Amino acid sequence: MNDLAADPRTSRPEPRQRKPDWIRVKAPTSKGYGETRQLMRDLGLNTVCEEAACPNIGECWTKKHATVMILGDVCTRACAFCNVKTGMPRAVDAQEPEHVAEAAAKLGLEHIVITSVDRDDLPDGGASQFVKVIEALRRTTPATTIEILTPDFRNKMDSAVEAIVAAGPDVYNHNLETVPRLYPTIRPGARYYASLRLLEQVKRLDPRIFTKSGIMLGLGEERLEVHQVMDDMRSAGIDFLTMGQYLQPTPRHAKVADFVTPKAFDAYGAIARAKGFLQVAASPLTRSSYHAGDDFRAMRASREAQLAKAASRG
Repeated sequence: MNDLAADPRTSRPEPRQRKPDWIRVKAPTSKGYGETRQLMRDLGLNTVCEEAACPNIGECWTKKHATVMILGDVCTRACAFCNVKTGMPRAVDAQEPEHVAEAAAKLGLEHIVITSVDRDDLPDGGASQFVKVIEALRRTTPATTIEILTPDFRNKMDSAVEAIVAAGPDVYNHNLETVPRLYPTIRPGARYYASLRLLEQVKRLDPRIFTKSGIMLGLGEERLEVHQVMDDMRSAGIDFLTMGQYLQPTPRHAKVADFVTPKAFDAYGAIARAKGFLQVAASPLTRSSYHAGDDFRAMRASREAQLAKAASRG
Protein backbone atom coordinates (compact mmCIF):
# COMPACT_ATOMS: atom_id res chain seq x y z
CA MET A 1 0.00 0.00 0.00
CA ASN A 2 1.26 3.48 -0.85
CA ASP A 3 2.09 5.53 2.25
CA LEU A 4 1.27 8.77 0.42
CA ALA A 5 -2.24 10.19 0.42
CA ALA A 6 -3.44 13.18 -1.58
CA ASP A 7 -3.97 16.35 0.44
CA PRO A 8 -7.35 17.69 -0.83
CA ARG A 9 -6.28 21.29 -0.19
CA THR A 10 -3.08 21.22 -2.23
CA SER A 11 -3.36 18.07 -4.39
CA ARG A 12 0.20 17.28 -3.30
CA PRO A 13 1.01 13.92 -1.73
CA GLU A 14 1.06 14.06 2.06
CA PRO A 15 2.97 11.48 4.11
CA ARG A 16 0.60 9.17 5.94
CA GLN A 17 1.48 8.51 9.56
CA ARG A 18 2.97 5.08 10.05
CA LYS A 19 1.24 3.01 12.68
CA PRO A 20 3.35 1.37 15.36
CA ASP A 21 3.52 -2.41 15.41
CA TRP A 22 1.12 -2.73 18.35
CA ILE A 23 -1.89 -1.50 16.36
CA ARG A 24 -1.32 -3.22 13.05
CA VAL A 25 -3.85 -5.93 12.23
CA LYS A 26 -4.16 -8.50 9.45
CA ALA A 27 -6.65 -8.10 6.63
CA PRO A 28 -9.79 -10.21 7.22
CA THR A 29 -9.96 -13.38 5.11
CA SER A 30 -11.78 -16.02 7.19
CA LYS A 31 -14.90 -17.94 6.23
CA GLY A 32 -16.77 -16.55 9.26
CA TYR A 33 -15.95 -13.02 8.15
CA GLY A 34 -17.40 -13.67 4.70
CA GLU A 35 -20.56 -15.26 6.13
CA THR A 36 -21.19 -12.35 8.49
CA ARG A 37 -20.65 -9.85 5.68
CA GLN A 38 -23.06 -11.69 3.41
CA LEU A 39 -25.77 -11.87 6.08
CA MET A 40 -25.60 -8.12 6.62
CA ARG A 41 -25.90 -7.59 2.86
CA ASP A 42 -28.84 -10.01 2.57
CA LEU A 43 -30.76 -8.21 5.32
CA GLY A 44 -29.83 -4.72 4.10
CA LEU A 45 -28.17 -3.84 7.41
CA ASN A 46 -25.33 -1.38 8.02
CA THR A 47 -22.58 -1.97 10.54
CA VAL A 48 -20.36 0.51 12.32
CA CYS A 49 -17.62 -2.09 11.87
CA GLU A 50 -17.46 -1.20 8.17
CA GLU A 51 -18.62 2.41 8.20
CA ALA A 52 -16.13 3.47 10.87
CA ALA A 53 -13.33 1.32 9.41
CA CYS A 54 -12.84 -0.54 12.70
CA PRO A 55 -9.44 -2.29 12.90
CA ASN A 56 -11.00 -5.24 14.75
CA ILE A 57 -13.50 -6.17 12.04
CA GLY A 58 -11.61 -9.29 10.99
CA GLU A 59 -11.50 -10.73 14.51
CA CYS A 60 -15.09 -9.84 15.40
CA TRP A 61 -16.74 -10.93 12.15
CA THR A 62 -14.80 -14.21 12.18
CA LYS A 63 -16.58 -14.88 15.51
CA LYS A 64 -19.84 -13.65 13.92
CA HIS A 65 -20.01 -10.60 16.16
CA ALA A 66 -21.15 -7.41 14.44
CA THR A 67 -22.29 -4.00 15.69
CA VAL A 68 -25.40 -3.05 13.77
CA MET A 69 -25.82 0.61 12.82
CA ILE A 70 -29.49 1.54 12.46
CA LEU A 71 -31.16 4.57 10.87
CA GLY A 72 -29.07 4.39 7.69
CA ASP A 73 -25.44 5.06 6.87
CA VAL A 74 -25.55 8.85 6.46
CA CYS A 75 -25.02 11.10 9.49
CA THR A 76 -26.33 14.64 9.91
CA ARG A 77 -23.11 15.72 11.64
CA ALA A 78 -19.47 15.83 10.59
CA CYS A 79 -17.23 15.04 13.56
CA ALA A 80 -13.52 15.39 12.89
CA PHE A 81 -12.73 11.82 13.95
CA CYS A 82 -15.54 9.85 12.30
CA ASN A 83 -15.52 8.08 8.94
CA VAL A 84 -19.31 7.77 8.54
CA LYS A 85 -20.74 9.70 5.58
CA THR A 86 -22.29 13.11 6.21
CA GLY A 87 -25.32 14.50 4.39
CA MET A 88 -29.10 14.23 4.19
CA PRO A 89 -30.17 10.73 5.32
CA ARG A 90 -32.82 8.60 3.65
CA ALA A 91 -36.21 7.77 5.14
CA VAL A 92 -36.22 5.42 8.14
CA ASP A 93 -36.57 1.74 7.15
CA ALA A 94 -39.69 0.33 8.82
CA GLN A 95 -38.40 -3.24 8.35
CA GLU A 96 -35.07 -2.56 10.04
CA PRO A 97 -36.06 -3.69 13.58
CA GLU A 98 -37.19 -7.10 12.34
CA HIS A 99 -34.09 -7.45 10.17
CA VAL A 100 -31.86 -6.73 13.16
CA ALA A 101 -33.68 -9.36 15.21
CA GLU A 102 -33.39 -11.84 12.35
CA ALA A 103 -29.64 -11.22 12.13
CA ALA A 104 -29.26 -11.77 15.89
CA ALA A 105 -31.12 -15.06 15.62
CA LYS A 106 -29.13 -16.31 12.61
CA LEU A 107 -25.81 -15.36 14.18
CA GLY A 108 -26.84 -16.94 17.49
CA LEU A 109 -25.85 -13.83 19.43
CA GLU A 110 -25.78 -13.95 23.21
CA HIS A 111 -25.09 -10.20 23.27
CA ILE A 112 -25.79 -7.61 20.58
CA VAL A 113 -24.65 -4.01 20.21
CA ILE A 114 -26.89 -1.53 18.37
CA THR A 115 -25.70 1.93 17.42
CA SER A 116 -26.80 4.61 14.95
CA VAL A 117 -25.82 7.65 12.99
CA ASP A 118 -26.94 11.05 14.30
CA ARG A 119 -30.39 11.87 12.95
CA ASP A 120 -30.93 15.52 13.86
CA ASP A 121 -33.47 15.63 11.03
CA LEU A 122 -35.96 13.42 12.91
CA PRO A 123 -38.38 14.82 15.52
CA ASP A 124 -37.17 12.33 18.15
CA GLY A 125 -33.59 11.99 16.88
CA GLY A 126 -34.30 8.37 16.00
CA ALA A 127 -35.14 7.25 19.55
CA SER A 128 -38.31 5.42 18.47
CA GLN A 129 -36.26 3.22 16.11
CA PHE A 130 -34.03 2.17 19.01
CA VAL A 131 -37.18 1.28 20.95
CA LYS A 132 -38.56 -0.79 18.06
CA VAL A 133 -35.26 -2.63 17.63
CA ILE A 134 -35.12 -3.48 21.35
CA GLU A 135 -38.73 -4.71 21.25
CA ALA A 136 -38.08 -6.84 18.14
CA LEU A 137 -35.04 -8.43 19.78
CA ARG A 138 -36.98 -9.21 22.96
CA ARG A 139 -39.63 -10.96 20.89
CA THR A 140 -37.29 -12.89 18.60
CA THR A 141 -34.23 -13.65 20.76
CA PRO A 142 -35.35 -13.08 24.38
CA ALA A 143 -32.14 -14.55 25.81
CA THR A 144 -29.92 -12.07 23.94
CA THR A 145 -28.64 -9.23 26.11
CA ILE A 146 -28.91 -5.84 24.44
CA GLU A 147 -26.39 -3.02 24.45
CA ILE A 148 -27.18 0.25 22.73
CA LEU A 149 -24.78 3.03 21.77
CA THR A 150 -26.81 6.16 21.09
CA PRO A 151 -26.11 9.69 19.90
CA ASP A 152 -26.81 12.62 22.24
CA PHE A 153 -30.31 13.40 20.84
CA ARG A 154 -29.49 17.11 20.78
CA ASN A 155 -32.43 19.33 21.89
CA LYS A 156 -34.66 16.28 22.46
CA MET A 157 -32.62 14.31 24.98
CA ASP A 158 -35.07 13.96 27.89
CA SER A 159 -37.96 12.40 25.96
CA ALA A 160 -35.62 10.27 23.82
CA VAL A 161 -33.79 8.79 26.80
CA GLU A 162 -37.03 8.19 28.71
CA ALA A 163 -38.47 6.19 25.81
CA ILE A 164 -35.34 4.09 25.32
CA VAL A 165 -34.84 3.37 29.02
CA ALA A 166 -38.49 2.26 29.26
CA ALA A 167 -37.77 -0.32 26.52
CA GLY A 168 -35.19 -1.89 28.87
CA PRO A 169 -31.78 -2.34 27.24
CA ASP A 170 -29.23 -4.11 29.42
CA VAL A 171 -26.45 -1.59 28.69
CA TYR A 172 -26.81 2.06 27.67
CA ASN A 173 -23.63 3.39 26.06
CA HIS A 174 -22.99 6.96 24.97
CA ASN A 175 -19.42 7.99 24.24
CA LEU A 176 -17.88 11.23 25.48
CA GLU A 177 -15.16 10.63 22.83
CA THR A 178 -12.58 13.14 24.12
CA VAL A 179 -11.74 15.69 26.81
CA PRO A 180 -13.83 18.91 27.07
CA ARG A 181 -11.05 21.18 25.74
CA LEU A 182 -11.01 19.36 22.39
CA TYR A 183 -14.77 19.38 21.76
CA PRO A 184 -14.82 22.52 19.56
CA THR A 185 -12.49 20.90 17.01
CA ILE A 186 -13.13 17.16 17.46
CA ARG A 187 -16.84 16.98 18.33
CA PRO A 188 -18.22 20.42 17.43
CA GLY A 189 -21.88 19.38 17.17
CA ALA A 190 -22.00 18.04 20.73
CA ARG A 191 -21.61 19.34 24.27
CA TYR A 192 -19.52 17.50 26.86
CA TYR A 193 -21.75 18.21 29.86
CA ALA A 194 -24.91 17.41 27.92
CA SER A 195 -23.49 13.95 27.23
CA LEU A 196 -22.71 13.48 30.92
CA ARG A 197 -26.26 14.54 31.82
CA LEU A 198 -27.65 11.97 29.37
CA LEU A 199 -25.85 9.15 31.16
CA GLU A 200 -26.87 10.54 34.55
CA GLN A 201 -30.48 10.53 33.39
CA VAL A 202 -30.29 6.85 32.39
CA LYS A 203 -29.15 5.94 35.91
CA ARG A 204 -31.79 8.16 37.48
CA LEU A 205 -34.57 6.55 35.45
CA ASP A 206 -33.41 2.94 35.93
CA PRO A 207 -30.37 2.20 38.14
CA ARG A 208 -30.43 -1.44 36.99
CA ILE A 209 -29.26 -0.50 33.48
CA PHE A 210 -25.50 -0.56 33.13
CA THR A 211 -24.10 2.68 31.72
CA LYS A 212 -21.00 2.83 29.58
CA SER A 213 -18.90 5.49 27.90
CA GLY A 214 -15.62 5.74 26.04
CA ILE A 215 -12.92 8.14 24.97
CA MET A 216 -10.21 8.09 22.30
CA LEU A 217 -6.59 8.83 23.16
CA GLY A 218 -4.01 10.33 20.85
CA LEU A 219 -5.88 13.51 19.93
CA GLY A 220 -3.69 15.82 21.98
CA GLU A 221 -5.31 15.35 25.39
CA GLU A 222 -3.24 15.78 28.57
CA ARG A 223 -2.97 13.07 31.20
CA LEU A 224 -4.68 15.10 33.93
CA GLU A 225 -7.51 15.94 31.53
CA VAL A 226 -8.11 12.21 31.05
CA HIS A 227 -8.14 11.73 34.84
CA GLN A 228 -10.74 14.50 35.13
CA VAL A 229 -12.96 12.80 32.53
CA MET A 230 -12.78 9.63 34.62
CA ASP A 231 -13.87 11.57 37.70
CA ASP A 232 -16.72 13.19 35.77
CA MET A 233 -17.86 9.77 34.58
CA ARG A 234 -17.83 8.34 38.08
CA SER A 235 -19.81 11.34 39.35
CA ALA A 236 -22.39 10.50 36.69
CA GLY A 237 -22.53 6.89 37.90
CA ILE A 238 -21.02 5.38 34.75
CA ASP A 239 -20.20 1.69 35.23
CA PHE A 240 -17.96 0.88 32.27
CA LEU A 241 -15.16 2.90 30.68
CA THR A 242 -13.54 2.09 27.33
CA MET A 243 -10.34 3.76 26.12
CA GLY A 244 -8.72 3.19 22.72
CA GLN A 245 -6.26 4.75 20.30
CA TYR A 246 -7.66 7.26 17.81
CA LEU A 247 -6.73 6.39 14.23
CA GLN A 248 -7.09 8.91 11.40
CA PRO A 249 -9.59 7.45 8.89
CA THR A 250 -8.58 9.71 5.96
CA PRO A 251 -6.31 12.73 5.40
CA ARG A 252 -9.39 14.96 5.77
CA HIS A 253 -9.90 13.93 9.38
CA ALA A 254 -8.12 15.11 12.53
CA LYS A 255 -4.51 14.01 12.67
CA VAL A 256 -3.19 11.62 15.28
CA ALA A 257 -1.30 13.76 17.81
CA ASP A 258 0.48 10.75 19.30
CA PHE A 259 0.32 6.97 19.46
CA VAL A 260 -0.25 6.01 23.09
CA THR A 261 1.78 2.98 24.15
CA PRO A 262 0.23 -0.20 25.57
CA LYS A 263 2.05 0.53 28.83
CA ALA A 264 0.39 3.94 29.07
CA PHE A 265 -3.01 2.36 28.40
CA ASP A 266 -2.35 -0.14 31.19
CA ALA A 267 -1.58 2.74 33.56
CA TYR A 268 -4.80 4.57 32.62
CA GLY A 269 -6.74 1.34 33.11
CA ALA A 270 -5.30 0.82 36.59
CA ILE A 271 -6.23 4.38 37.58
CA ALA A 272 -9.77 3.91 36.23
CA ARG A 273 -10.25 0.70 38.22
CA ALA A 274 -9.02 2.46 41.35
CA LYS A 275 -11.65 5.15 40.77
CA GLY A 276 -14.40 2.54 41.03
CA PHE A 277 -15.58 1.57 37.54
CA LEU A 278 -17.18 -1.88 37.47
CA GLN A 279 -15.43 -2.64 34.19
CA VAL A 280 -12.57 -1.02 32.28
CA ALA A 281 -11.26 -1.81 28.80
CA ALA A 282 -8.11 0.15 27.93
CA SER A 283 -5.80 -0.78 25.06
CA PRO A 284 -4.77 0.66 21.69
CA LEU A 285 -7.29 -1.52 19.82
CA THR A 286 -10.15 -1.12 22.30
CA ARG A 287 -13.37 0.11 20.69
CA SER A 288 -16.84 0.63 22.20
CA SER A 289 -18.17 -2.76 21.18
CA TYR A 290 -14.92 -4.77 21.08
CA HIS A 291 -15.42 -7.92 23.22
CA ALA A 292 -18.66 -6.31 24.43
CA GLY A 293 -20.33 -9.61 25.34
CA ASP A 294 -17.44 -10.86 27.47
CA ASP A 295 -17.11 -7.45 29.11
CA PHE A 296 -20.84 -7.35 29.87
CA ARG A 297 -20.71 -10.70 31.63
CA ALA A 298 -17.68 -9.59 33.65
CA MET A 299 -19.41 -6.32 34.58
CA ARG A 300 -22.58 -8.13 35.66
CA ALA A 301 -20.53 -10.52 37.80
CA SER A 302 -18.72 -7.57 39.37
CA ARG A 303 -22.00 -5.92 40.32
CA GLU A 304 -23.38 -9.17 41.75
CA ALA A 305 -20.21 -9.56 43.84
CA GLN A 306 -20.57 -6.01 45.14
CA LEU A 307 -24.22 -6.57 46.06
CA ALA A 308 -23.42 -9.84 47.79
CA LYS A 309 -20.64 -8.16 49.77
CA ALA A 310 -22.97 -5.35 50.81
CA ALA A 311 -25.66 -7.84 51.85
CA SER A 312 -23.21 -9.80 54.00
CA ARG A 313 -22.25 -6.62 55.83
CA GLY A 314 -25.91 -5.82 56.47
